[in-house]
Amino acid sequence: LHTPMFFFLLNLALSDLGMICTTVPKAMHNSLWDTRDISYPGCAAQLFFFLLFIVAELAFLTIMCYDRYVSICKPLHYGTLLGSRACAHMAAAAWASAFLNALMHTANTFSLPLCHGNALGQFFCEVPQILKLSCSHSNFLRELGLIVIIACLAFGCFVFIVFSYVQIFRVVLRIPSEQGRHKAFSTCLPHLAVVSLFFSTAMFAYLKHPSMSSPSLDVAMSLLYSVVPPALNPLIYSLRNQELKAAVWRQMTGCFQKH
Repeated sequence: LHTPMFFFLLNLALSDLGMICTTVPKAMHNSLWDTRDISYPGCAAQLFFFLLFIVAELAFLTIMCYDRYVSICKPLHYGTLLGSRACAHMAAAAWASAFLNALMHTANTFSLPLCHGNALGQFFCEVPQILKLSCSHSNFLRELGLIVIIACLAFGCFVFIVFSYVQIFRVVLRIPSEQGRHKAFSTCLPHLAVVSLFFSTAMFAYLKHPSMSSPSLDVAMSLLYSVVPPALNPLIYSLRNQELKAAVWRQMTGCFQKH
């Protein structure tokens, strides 16, 4: 499993797990105990880690798409473009940019004076919901500007992913074996569907006009980009991957034989 694809898959799994653990346990606790309370430091920590993992998710989805593009469209250059040093640098850049983005947004968001109460219409602390409580016009515009910049970068990543898949599909369609084409499409299409869901719902949640906001719509959109993609990624990347299943099976049978 010491290959670029599985190295990035490990990082994607960490970001998926982080996103789920940041939002779902607290939401379940509040639901079971019939409460909606969260402390101010707890809200800040939740926002920071959520932004950290969601930007890391975006980065690794893009990097993994690049990995698939190089492996299918430029197989002779795979070892050069995706060597161990290049993979480590890309992973470090992804986590560093996610950390800086989370730190910047959290610091700016919680520097806003809140004068419209302290009730969030969401199951976790989210930037758009906190901005609704703000009464500082200048700071609000500053945070909105940061969101627009990140949204433009996210849209650029989405365009890169779509362009890469167009190139991949062009190569796959030339495969003479129908079974080979089916195998490639069965892996690529579900991933592309989850990526599209992740990008579209996240950008809608952060960039929609306030007049389009409603409690049920906000919760639905946040659920679609914060919980559904991390839950589906293991199914797409792990359960459908024969190499990974074979490696896990060898590890399990080896452990049983030792015992």
